[in-house]
Amino acid sequence: MFRNRTFSFEALRAAGFAVYGGADLGEVIVTAQKVRGGDVASWHRSWKATAERVHGIGSEALAAGHRVSAREALLRASNYYRTAEFFLREHPATDPEVRLLSTRSRETFAQAASLLDNPVVPVSIPYEGTTLPGYLFLADDSGTARPTVIYNSGYDSTLEEAYFAVGAAALSRGYNVLAFDGPGQGAALRVQALVFRPDWEKVVSPVVDFALTRPEIDPEAIALFGYSLGGLLVARAAAYEHRVAALILDDGLYDLYAAFAAGSPAYFLRWIDQGRDGRTNRLMALNGHFDIGARCSLQNGCWAMGARSYADLFRKTKDYTLAGVAQRVTAPTLILDAEHDQFLKGQPQLVERALTQAATTLITLTAAEGAGEHCHMGALTRSHQVMFDWLDGVLAHTSMQPASGRSA
Repeated sequence: MFRNRTFSFEALRAAGFAVYGGADLGEVIVTAQKVRGGDVASWHRSWKATAERVHGIGSEALAAGHRVSAREALLRASNYYRTAEFFLREHPATDPEVRLLSTRSRETFAQAASLLDNPVVPVSIPYEGTTLPGYLFLADDSGTARPTVIYNSGYDSTLEEAYFAVGAAALSRGYNVLAFDGPGQGAALRVQALVFRPDWEKVVSPVVDFALTRPEIDPEAIALFGYSLGGLLVARAAAYEHRVAALILDDGLYDLYAAFAAGSPAYFLRWIDQGRDGRTNRLMALNGHFDIGARCSLQNGCWAMGARSYADLFRKTKDYTLAGVAQRVTAPTLILDAEHDQFLKGQPQLVERALTQAATTLITLTAAEGAGEHCHMGALTRSHQVMFDWLDGVLAHTSMQPASGRSA
């Protein structure tokens, strides 16, 4: 839809959620047509206008008692508000528009979640003197212990995306989903000002602790799902947290610094190592003037990782690696790879080689099947088929009995 690759990817990301009610393709197309190529301001205006219009439809339907119509519109509005906010990264911590759009995305999703046919329970997960926001999506209201996927979002994703990224697909197969915003993500960043940390086991273990308090969750059948950067985070956590039965890495990521540094000239990386931050920051700012994707990624990273500058962000990413810990992972692991992944090229293969103590399955989804983009945006039914067919097989070999209604 755009010559600009970053705009095209983010539009595909928004459109891809249509398969689970998170978008309407016509709405996405007419919104994209109003965006001027490479113009962040027009992106913001167009997506916000669509979000507000669809939000209005949902509110009117809800007031009139049209439950299904309200749910459908509110799910789409939540996704569109998130998309409208995506490129607002100049001063995200203090920008009132970031606060407004992210709040509306959360509120419209909460309204829609309360209207889903499956039970949805908002939860607060105890974490280091505070709590992390989350949702427990239940396959049914029977109270029966069922296999459960813990959703871990990524570098710029949110709790509300969980329903589209894995939740709806899991529920239709009889799985529960426990989704949360960790430090650096969603409301944990925007409301609580919690930033990313590399020792992600300190985040996941409290989430598993919480999961084990819920009678609806089978303690022998918990799978960790990592979305984008979450693929590295959950693998790192699983090196220390051994109460999980399986890992799904969507996609595999071994070393965040290597992903950041890919394509950068050697002298540039030397400047960072030498602490020549002034020169480094000026060069990255200049590059960002011409490359929207790079600028947004760097700005988001400074915010989400608590970095003082672009150079400082690069140095912080060095702590996000599976080096030295990958051999501690023992859970069966599905590593997904996207043929044309513009962010993590080659990283899934590094993860597979590093997980020497785990049974690994590496699957590359291709451009020919429409699944070659990062996290297989635009081809979620295909990627979910791969994930859950694999997970069904892994859990069938545990002591867990198959859940009623779950696909074989």
